Parts: sequence; C-alpha cells; structure tokens
Amino acid sequence: MAKLMRLDKYLAEMNKGSRTQIKDAAKKGRIQVNGAVEKKTERKIDPDTDEVSFDGTPVRYRAMEYIMLYKPQGVISATEDKRHKTVIDLLTGENRSDLFPVGRLDIDTEGLLLLTNDGDLTHRLLAPGKHVDKVYFARIAGTLPDTAVEQMAAGLTLNDGTPVMPGKLEILKQWTGQTRQKALEQFSADAETADSAEANAGAEILLTIQEGKFHQVKRMFEALGCHVVFLKRLSMGRLKLDPDLKPGEYRALTEGELELLQK
Repeated sequence: MAKLMRLDKYLAEMNKGSRTQIKDAAKKGRIQVNGAVEKKTERKIDPDTDEVSFDGTPVRYRAMEYIMLYKPQGVISATEDKRHKTVIDLLTGENRSDLFPVGRLDIDTEGLLLLTNDGDLTHRLLAPGKHVDKVYFARIAGTLPDTAVEQMAAGLTLNDGTPVMPGKLEILKQWTGQTRQKALEQFSADAETADSAEANAGAEILLTIQEGKFHQVKRMFEALGCHVVFLKRLSMGRLKLDPDLKPGEYRALTEGELELLQK
C-alpha cells in the first residue's frame, strides 16, 4: 500500500507553487482530485492511484527524478543565485521543486550535469571512496611537458601544495608555432591572449579523474605550466552526455542510463 500524503505537499513537490499559493488555488476551484473539485489541501491522497489535476491539467507524481543537462557556459551549478542564472533556471515544464545538481561545473565549463532529488545516488557518485570516473575534454594553451601523461598518472601536487589523486591523460593532438590568426581561431581568444607565447602552442586532451576539487582540472594543468581555455565534461561514471543535446538542453534519463548509474 502506497504511503498517503497531503494534497498540498503533493502539488508543492510537483512545482505547482508554495503551500500558501496552492491553498489559494484550491479556494478558487483550480484543483481536482479524481474528477471532483477539491478545496481542502490538507486532504490525504494516494500518489499512486488518485488522479490530481491543476487548472485542468493532470499532475503526475514522481518520487524521484533524474535529468541529464548539457550545462552551457555562463550558468552556475546551483539551485539559486542572486547574480547569475542557475542550472535550475534552465528547466521548464513539469519538474519537481527539490531538484539539485550532482556536483558542480565551473561557470565557464560546459557539459554533462545530472540533476536529481536522489540523495543516495548523489553520494555514490560524489564520494571520493567510490572512485567514479569523470571524463573531460579540454583545449590547453601552452606546451605540455614530455612527462605530462606520467605526471598525471602518478598524482600531481597542485601549485598551492594540494595533492590530487592520479588521473589518466590522453593527448589527442598538439601544435606549436601557430600564427596569431590561427591562435584566435583555435581558442576564440582575445588579442592579448593570442599575442602571448602560450597562445602559439596548445593541445586537445581527454582527462579522466575521480575527484572534484575546486577548479581541479584547470589547476592540474597549471601545475604542468599550461592554461585551460576550454573545458567540457563528457561523462560521469557510465553516464555519457547525449551528443544530440545542445548547450542548455536537457532530458530525462532513460531506464537504461539509470541502471548504469546504479551499478
């Protein structure tokens, strides 16, 4: 038997407003339960069997929700912020009111971000002891040392003395001696960056790490004498960013994807 819950709690969790707003809507006859107008929001209902409508539109209850978001640059990984747009602000339509991002991506980093209200799954994905791989694609300005792969594999010490766990670095391509115009095209950089010596050498890489320290990927490459100019997260555990999603777009996880995260 399903656990009964108050009608106002049901609707608040399904993002239909605060309990005060829902109570006011009920007084105006905007809420129906099983086809009949319901004005008592303290009424207990069965979320599995009772049919609830708000302004004539069915409201289906989802105890847990899992959303894959392609986080764009310029948006912060938070539930609310007074200065910047958040990843929650990107959501439209029917979503729970208690969603939060699993971990964070810097404001200028894009790529895969999972939004959910499942605290247990979040812990499994973020706890350092769980050793969950996170794969990033990056463009680097500067010349990587010949021992970069080995240094990453051994575990770096960041410039401030912070040690980090070993990472797997794969160098996709490297270049040196580019013209100023080529550097501008490669990095979409400003003139000052393109004029620098570092802008004339760079690399595209994949980096797999299992931690999520503040600005970690950027700081790891700074420890190697380079600078990250573009960063995108491609995967988290077995969950990979849907290539059909564009920055700012999102979708619910499939049952198969959810099963991958549970393993």
